[in-house]
Amino acid sequence: QVQLVESGGGLVQAGGSLRLSCAASGRTLSGYATGWFRQAPGGEREFVAAISANGVVSYYGDSVKGRFTISGDNAKNTVVLQMNSLNPEDTAVYYCAARAGLVRQIASMYDYWGQGTQVIVSS
Repeated sequence: QVQLVESGGGLVQAGGSLRLSCAASGRTLSGYATGWFRQAPGGEREFVAAISANGVVSYYGDSVKGRFTISGDNAKNTVVLQMNSLNPEDTAVYYCAARAGLVRQIASMYDYWGQGTQVIVSS
């Protein structure tokens, strides 16, 4: 079992930055592909970014490419999502997820989920 806890959300003005962290316990994240997804009010869960277990392969959703960066910190058993140039459309609850096996961009393929952290971007 992997327990995931997100942190780092908050309120930021458009154009600003936030750094989200996903801390794992129970297992080492270096054995899992990890993804970030987000869900806006009334919307579906959207893929944001994902990184392979070995940190070599990463994917990004089209709406965040060039602005967001996902990275792993094995020493802290944490995956970080650096979000720059934020805009109001990035407002959502951001979820961290993990799965054993290859990195994927589909939420239903992830086995472990955190509770989410709220990000609000004001215009």
